[in-house]
Amino acid sequence: MVKLVEEIEVKVRFSEVDSMGIIWHGAYVKYFEDAREAFGKKYNFGYLYIHSNGFYAPLVDLSFQYKQPLKYEDTMLVKITFIPTDAAKIIFEYEIRNAQTGELCTTGKSVQVFLDANYQLVLFNPPFYLKWKEKQGVLQR
Repeated sequence: MVKLVEEIEVKVRFSEVDSMGIIWHGAYVKYFEDAREAFGKKYNFGYLYIHSNGFYAPLVDLSFQYKQPLKYEDTMLVKITFIPTDAAKIIFEYEIRNAQTGELCTTGKSVQVFLDANYQLVLFNPPFYLKWKEKQGVLQR
C-alpha cells in the first residue's frame, strides 16, 4: 500500500519556548496543524476541500510523546504520515526530529472524525473521502 507522507521544516521562535528555554508543550499543537495543512496542500485534502464537500473534520484526539527537547532557534523537521483505516476517520502520525542532529524529539497522533453540515457525527465514510482514498491508493478493501 502507498504511504502518504509530507515533511516541513520549522525554526523554533522565541514566543514558542518556556522559561527553561525549551519548546512550550502547547506549541506542538501548531506544529502538527502546520503539518496537516502542508499534507492537505500536497495531496489535495485540505480543510476547504472537506468543507466544500459538505463536511467538517474536527479533532477528537491529539497526543504527543516527548523524547528530547528542542530549544530556541533550533530547526526541526515535522513529518506527517496518513494512517489508512476503514473507519470514517482521518488518522495521522507525526515525528519531529532535530534537523541538525536527526535525533527524534517528539512523536504524536491525531484523529479527526466527520460531521455533516448540521454538526452531526457521520458514521460512514463520506463518498468524497472514499474517492480521495481510492485515488491516493490507500483505500482498504
